[in-house]
Amino acid sequence: MPNRLDETAALHALHSAIYRERILRARLLTVQQRLDDVFELSNHMFGMMLGGAMHRLNTRDEAAGWVEVRRWMQRLDRVRDHNFYRPDKPSAA
Repeated sequence: MPNRLDETAALHALHSAIYRERILRARLLTVQQRLDDVFELSNHMFGMMLGGAMHRLNTRDEAAGWVEVRRWMQRLDRVRDHNFYRPDKPSAA
């Protein structure tokens, strides 16, 4: 019977190798390629949000879905504007 720790170590090594490869590939990208990737990911995520909103509303109406996405985004803006969420770690003082 194989040792489970050996499998975990092998999985960790594979994960590290994949991560390293992704970092090295990212470093070779031009600024334009990076921007293209950012916009592609952004468009994909808005599509996912639209799908989630339409599912939550139980509708196939994209216009209604976009209204719901807009509402979600405005809610996130309010949270940020009122400092309810901060990306930096709060001080211990």
